[in-house]
Amino acid sequence: MKRNATAVWNGSIKEGSGHLTTQSSVLNQTQYSFSSRFADGIGTNPEELLAAAHAGCFTMKLSLDLTEAGYYPEHLETKSIITLDNGKIIQSKLALNAKIQGISAQEFEKISKQAEKTCPVSSAFNFEIILDLNLQN
Repeated sequence: MKRNATAVWNGSIKEGSGHLTTQSSVLNQTQYSFSSRFADGIGTNPEELLAAAHAGCFTMKLSLDLTEAGYYPEHLETKSIITLDNGKIIQSKLALNAKIQGISAQEFEKISKQAEKTCPVSSAFNFEIILDLNLQN
């Protein structure tokens, strides 16, 4: 499987701007700029997109792993916070809220940690990943 996205940039780093388009067109000439990356400008940015990819990938992998272990994941919600420091991405913090009946806290933690380690996006990252878990019964 191969997926693609295209970035277009016009102008200098601070005054310029660009747009991103994904193969699926979910992002279709979506604006990004210096302001949307380093301030509160309108548009997206690479770190936000990495956060979405990591949260989505981990949550799907966890659903798979839980299902294969015989559990039904009623609700999984993951927030990823990507930290950019001194021009380098140094961390992704995954905060998971889950509702799964009949699973012990220990089993939930074991399966969640395995999913974090084996989701394809986690495997592609070369920085710290922190996993915070919250299980609701």
